[in-house]
Amino acid sequence: MMKKRLFLALSALLLLPGAALAQNHLFWMDCDFMARGELRVGGNAAGAQNAEGDLAAFILGRARLAANYQLQLKGQAPFLEVRISGQYSGTWGGASSALSLYEGWAKVNWGKGFFAKLGRQPVSYDDQRIFGSDDWSMTGISHDGLKLGYEGFGHKVHLFGAFNQNPANIGGGTYYTGGLQPYKGLAALWYHWDLPWIPLGVSLTLTDIMMQGEATTDGDAPVHHQQLAGAYVHFHPDRWQVEAAFYKQMGKEEGGLPIDAWMAAAKMNFSPADAWKLRAGYDYLSGDPDFAVPPGGMIGMQRHHVVKGFSSVYGSKHAFYGAMDFFYLSNYYGGFTPGLQNAYMGATWKPIPALSLDLAYHFLATAAKLRNAEKPLGHEVEVSAGYNFGHGISVSLGYTFMRGTETMVILKRTSEKRELHWGWIMFKATPRFLEFRR
Repeated sequence: MMKKRLFLALSALLLLPGAALAQNHLFWMDCDFMARGELRVGGNAAGAQNAEGDLAAFILGRARLAANYQLQLKGQAPFLEVRISGQYSGTWGGASSALSLYEGWAKVNWGKGFFAKLGRQPVSYDDQRIFGSDDWSMTGISHDGLKLGYEGFGHKVHLFGAFNQNPANIGGGTYYTGGLQPYKGLAALWYHWDLPWIPLGVSLTLTDIMMQGEATTDGDAPVHHQQLAGAYVHFHPDRWQVEAAFYKQMGKEEGGLPIDAWMAAAKMNFSPADAWKLRAGYDYLSGDPDFAVPPGGMIGMQRHHVVKGFSSVYGSKHAFYGAMDFFYLSNYYGGFTPGLQNAYMGATWKPIPALSLDLAYHFLATAAKLRNAEKPLGHEVEVSAGYNFGHGISVSLGYTFMRGTETMVILKRTSEKRELHWGWIMFKATPRFLEFRR
């Protein structure tokens, strides 16, 4: 009898948080449907010669369906959170559409600001330049890993770790050929400090990325470590917003070459009235020296002993460097990069709360001095509009024109046609439904 009572007492102690404090089981579903039609005149290729005046027209689409669960304890924030999100994405009518798991994670909130989040999850920080969800793309960006964190009293500290492998094999080596993400392993530390009385926000980011080289005969391969360290600052007094960032990359890339690259960015927004926002900024991403692309029909490039071209890692690339996505979304011919300078300005007008109109201009140039061309790449003008119907439903459209230079033709291996056009229209719906609480 004594043993039975002791067993029941221990069981009660172990189950007390869930049995005595559990008040609500919350469940809901949501979906993310997006379709975007695009019309392009002018190529975006690297390593292939495009036909003069190449015309492309297609519709891209994605559909995500997510199930969410929360266990809420009495007088506290949710103790347990679970989210499972499936994703279907591809080109309408195409045979290569993909069905995958976009999110699949569980998060435990220990109280006092501490939490652990395990599974497939987006990783997004600051302005999403280094880590972002890349919502513009149909597939987005997510990672398989573990995030440990603390958030409270103006401080946020996140530690994220991941280790990737293709099959769960035994005795088959540890060579990783790339899957959800190209890295073998990732360790990232992000710290953010808010000073609302200034008002100022400061973030520090440190990463170590393990990239695997070519496999040997025994199935293993050398693992090279590349590091990134940098800071992001957001100062937002009254109608002004000032952002600045600096990141340095070190270590070795997957081929074993040492890395010595960096980037800096500054951006300023000003709202003269509630309906208006003006902006201007400048990005500088270092490039590989002695960069030269052979003419069409020829092969061979300058040998590099140090990689000085900055990599934008796993950020939301469409948000930066021009809407036409010529840079850091597709590679230059040969894999190296001459870097980029991006000087831009723009304005957003909201005549009514639901309608947004935007105009932007970019001047683009390489960062590194080229052996066979000048630095300027071209001018880009962007016009876009968006209307929010409410209830998670929105429509947007835009047009971008770029006048490229001879340097753009040489570096991207595109056609001689320098006037590039891109138009798009997009529909997005993100409703939440089937919500119930017990």
